[in-house]
Amino acid sequence: MAQDGERAPSDAAHRPVPPLPRRLADPTPVVLFGTALWFAGAVLLGWRDLVDGSFDIQFFSCLAGTVLGIIGYGVFRWQRSAARRGSRGSWQGLSGLDT
Repeated sequence: MAQDGERAPSDAAHRPVPPLPRRLADPTPVVLFGTALWFAGAVLLGWRDLVDGSFDIQFFSCLAGTVLGIIGYGVFRWQRSAARRGSRGSWQGLSGLDT
């Protein structure tokens, strides 16, 4: 917070914030790792519940997390390819991660 008489952080005298490095801006590893964790949980809990003979809500939660992760990654890839093609309705800024 700026004190009295100091310039506010939004003044032009402050240097601009540099962009994140590519490895920190790319969401692909995070999405794939999270989906893999949901899948591992579904396998472990599914095995446990298969032995017990009844499936609990934890298994179905992990299964839903896996399915939503796969769907989300598919939408992400679809939008990234649309940004590469230059489609008007695509998200902006994704094509820079493709190089």
